[in-house]
Amino acid sequence: MKINEVTQKLSPVQQAIKEHVVRGVPFRECIFRPGSQAFTEFYDTVREMYNKGLVECDWEDQELLETDIGKLVKINGEVIPLDVPFIAEEEIDEASCGEKGVKPNSPKRGGSKKFYVYVNDPKTGNCKKVSWGDKGLSVKSGNPGRVKSFVARHKCKQKKDKTKAGYWACRTPRYKSLGVKGGQWW
Repeated sequence: MKINEVTQKLSPVQQAIKEHVVRGVPFRECIFRPGSQAFTEFYDTVREMYNKGLVECDWEDQELLETDIGKLVKINGEVIPLDVPFIAEEEIDEASCGEKGVKPNSPKRGGSKKFYVYVNDPKTGNCKKVSWGDKGLSVKSGNPGRVKSFVARHKCKQKKDKTKAGYWACRTPRYKSLGVKGGQWW
């Protein structure tokens, strides 16, 4: 059997996974629409392959595969995908955020620093404003060497607390609405 014949027998999800591996594209850059059946199947299959040692992942993909992305639950007869990134208009819990119109975990440009975000502080139950970035400097997420240096210097792999500026600084390129050009979120 020729390679083309084998490739034609693969499902679209299997072909996509193969392309990710062959081209060295991170699995976090899935081509399928979030929430679609293919999106769910993609991450479910990648997680299974990773657990069996069939694919290698960098720390960012490992962190992603440790979440519930690609998993489904059935609640009241409705199938709901878990941990799917999407933009939704959500109602603001004014009791926890304090200011009308503030969306938690939605970073923006401006404020006292280059970027800011409002987060719910689990310790106090209050809304907290977290600011980060120097207004005079640019985010150099398009340069792989600088990204690697930044990740190492700031220990991005260990940042888990959303109430700290370091958490958001490490994930700034993830939020394209901030106007950061190129690169990937680290």
